[in-house]
Amino acid sequence: MKQLPRLEFPGGVDGDGHVLEPPDLWERYLEPRYRSRALRIRKDEDGKEYVEIDGRPSKLVRKGMPAGLGAMDRVGGIVYEREAKTGLDYVDKAPLGAMDPKERIQRLDQENLERVFLYPTLSILWVAECEDEEITQAYIRAYNRWIVDFCADSNGRLIPIAQLSLGDPEAAEAELRRAAKDGVKGVWVPPFAMTRRALGHRDHHRVFAAAEELGLPLGIHPTFEPKWAAPGRFGEVTSMRYSFFLNVTASDAVRHAFTSLFQYGVFELFPALRVVVLESGASWIGYWLDRMDAVYASPQGMFVRELLKEKPSFYFGRQCWISGDPDETTLSAVIPRVGEDRFFWASDFPHPDHPPEYIPEVARIVRELPESARAGFLGRNVLRAYGVET
Repeated sequence: MKQLPRLEFPGGVDGDGHVLEPPDLWERYLEPRYRSRALRIRKDEDGKEYVEIDGRPSKLVRKGMPAGLGAMDRVGGIVYEREAKTGLDYVDKAPLGAMDPKERIQRLDQENLERVFLYPTLSILWVAECEDEEITQAYIRAYNRWIVDFCADSNGRLIPIAQLSLGDPEAAEAELRRAAKDGVKGVWVPPFAMTRRALGHRDHHRVFAAAEELGLPLGIHPTFEPKWAAPGRFGEVTSMRYSFFLNVTASDAVRHAFTSLFQYGVFELFPALRVVVLESGASWIGYWLDRMDAVYASPQGMFVRELLKEKPSFYFGRQCWISGDPDETTLSAVIPRVGEDRFFWASDFPHPDHPPEYIPEVARIVRELPESARAGFLGRNVLRAYGVET
């Protein structure tokens, strides 16, 4: 195998890495009454892999897509050949560290990284299609139990983050509390809910209150979206032929969800709630805060001013963090102006919509940053955001 690049700086922490969930996760971790409805990977009549959700073929994750979900290394010419074959390319082509915790530690050592915060792969895809909230909550509970087990023997180097669905806020709060007892260090939500309620909506405040009480940060992470939520102004552009457009614009949903927290006054109501903006780039946040501050001060901000005593940038500096993509070229100019303690980097490994050179690119950004911002960007900021001991 081609050698993985090694970070030249100490203190590196990957703020948003991913795992490829084992195909039998839901068969093993679902409560018994749901196991006949487990999420699975199947093959179609042409031998191409697809995801089965509650007994039905996925309309979005099909025609061989699962086999490419971990292709980041292969794009860069790093091919990890597994001796034991399962017959599923999703598993057999998985890169080093994507499916095995010991391999992930090995990868961290090779890359000179201390820790990684872990998020799912299949679970950021199927949520767009599952409209039965009961099975959605069951799938999520199963994943959350599994990710804790995946990270259990890593001496804190693999950090589990739980998934929530706000389609049932009461169930989401219950799962947040259960997962907290299980040892997760944070939770994340998609930028949409099947109820079509904005993230900041008062229906979700019970979840924010519980997260604040428990000291667990709330992340907003992009996912596949239902067709009613995906970009529609140009018609239906949700097929694979529009993957370029959809990947470039996926962060729009996260920005909308994030902005709704200000619209509904969430940061004033929950002053200790920590919010983390994930996998949406970070160079845009300077403009976004300027724009929110400007509208807040204008006649159009009159209703928000009744909910927020301070301008939006104040709350960002008090309660929010954001992950930057290593391939961003303007990030080093934004960080000193917005706040050196608010930014961290994330690999998105092993997803192929990002280039595989994240280690050299992180080093480039660090060299461009002032000395005072380097340790924070490398890892200290994300550890502080999640309350993890440094």
